[in-house]
Amino acid sequence: QVQLVESGGGSVQPGGSLRLSCIASGTNSGMGNMAWYRQTTEKQRELVAAITSGGLTDYGDSVVDRFTISRDNAKNTVYLQMNSLKSEDTAVYFCGGTLRRYTSARLKHSSYTYWGQGTQVTVSS
Repeated sequence: QVQLVESGGGSVQPGGSLRLSCIASGTNSGMGNMAWYRQTTEKQRELVAAITSGGLTDYGDSVVDRFTISRDNAKNTVYLQMNSLKSEDTAVYFCGGTLRRYTSARLKHSSYTYWGQGTQVTVSS
């Protein structure tokens, strides 16, 4: 059974940085496409960033040029480097993954089979 575990969330002031990690376990063949989504009580879950197994990436419009998604396939880990954080980035961040390898980075939310428990990111002065 594949499990995803996020870490790295916390509180930071506006303009600060955080790095989230998501470690996958329970797979011998590695993960396929991976993504980060975020959700608040006011908004539906939205795409933050996505990455193929080969490293192609895609980003939500609100985080382009501020966030960077990357992965280390040897460690079954995907990262989200978040810079220039804003108060509107405050949310619970979820890691999603699938064992399937798609050529495109941007997938439907329903394409991700596995989800982590989420990690809270709070941006506040």
